[in-house]
Amino acid sequence: MSEAGVPARESNWFGHPAGLSILFLTEMWEMFSFFGMRALLVYYMTMHLKIGQEHASLIYGVYAAFVYFTPVFGGIVADRWLGKRNSVVIGGATMALGHFMMASEPLFYPALATIALGNGLFLPSLASQIEGLYRHNDPRASNAYNIYYIGINLGAFLAPLVCGTLGEAFGWHWGFTAAGLGMLLSLVIYLGGGRYLPPEPARTEAAVRTRHPVDRAVMQRFGFLITVAAIVVVFRGAYEQVGNTIALWASEGVDREVTSGWTIPMTWFQSLDSLVVFTATPLLVLRWARLAKRGVETPWLKKMAFGAAVVGASYVILACVAAWSEAHGTRASWVWLVGWFIMMTLGELYILPIGLGLFGRMAPEGFRATSIATWFFAGFFGNLLAGALGTLWSSLTHGWFFALIGAVAGLAAALLYILGLRLGHVEARDDAGAAMVLSR
Repeated sequence: MSEAGVPARESNWFGHPAGLSILFLTEMWEMFSFFGMRALLVYYMTMHLKIGQEHASLIYGVYAAFVYFTPVFGGIVADRWLGKRNSVVIGGATMALGHFMMASEPLFYPALATIALGNGLFLPSLASQIEGLYRHNDPRASNAYNIYYIGINLGAFLAPLVCGTLGEAFGWHWGFTAAGLGMLLSLVIYLGGGRYLPPEPARTEAAVRTRHPVDRAVMQRFGFLITVAAIVVVFRGAYEQVGNTIALWASEGVDREVTSGWTIPMTWFQSLDSLVVFTATPLLVLRWARLAKRGVETPWLKKMAFGAAVVGASYVILACVAAWSEAHGTRASWVWLVGWFIMMTLGELYILPIGLGLFGRMAPEGFRATSIATWFFAGFFGNLLAGALGTLWSSLTHGWFFALIGAVAGLAAALLYILGLRLGHVEARDDAGAAMVLSR
């Protein structure tokens, strides 16, 4: 990075450029709105709109899939025509409009489409501005994304507590309205802190015309990444049940009563994933750093296989709990669901963030955007698979359904492990360079 990429008016907040705090808060409130609406979505469809569970699962899967699909094209539009700042503003305003539209039943489907389209412009354009905040070789740049990622999970943690509580206690529309207000606050912070952000890079024909040779090594690397992405699709079929069938089980199969006068709101459990992410991530990073100093470095694909196996095991445990509860005509204790979220998220930290880093590291020079697009497509197809699997919720017992989902995650673990044994030499190449990438 050249010094020209640094904002003319540079100020340090908490040891980092002030622009990082602006981006942190902007993303935090955007995540608040996004996950606030997601925490309510399945309940709103099944309880208020009276949509059948199978149909609601498909709607949820298609919506979540397009949230991953639209950034592929949104990034191209931002780079070639609109620019990052305009894309963030237009995308954020579009998402806010979609959240407010959710308060009207006739606008339900247009609202989902509006949010997904706005997300396509917003998501890739905001995080890509972090790089321009730091001068070349600034040592602070290495952990800037970690700080930013905390903002993502902080917003996702707060969202179900606020939007979910409002939706359950006062009406679903109040929860959606709170999500819309969170998106507006995100825009206000971004526009108000614009002077601390890096200047918009020039979008010239020369910058777009750069070509790099597509040789056998590049094709081999892309073949490797596509294979990993296909396996991650299988894993996401299990992982993405969090906001779908897991949310339904929290309502139907879990005893949420803590005392005689208070019951845990069903949407609150959606906060646990993010809570574990930003509390456990520093501990895992510290552990991996210590192992690396001792010369112990686990290959990335083996880490991912381990993470998928942990997620699969968590579903198998949940299957046993659900089967026992159904056999005895009772509901499972809320403690089991909390324990499941902790175990599942620990497994998630071994596969999704590491997969993101793998796609950035393995991206051939000049093909980075294409590589990241491959990762987004894995999220797209994975959510479609999750929605299709979710349609079985009503036709299987809860125990057998969770056992099936555990088997799906276990299959992903086995495939990742086998791939690591067969193509580990491709992963070991480090000439592509590292890149930090972020996603939901």
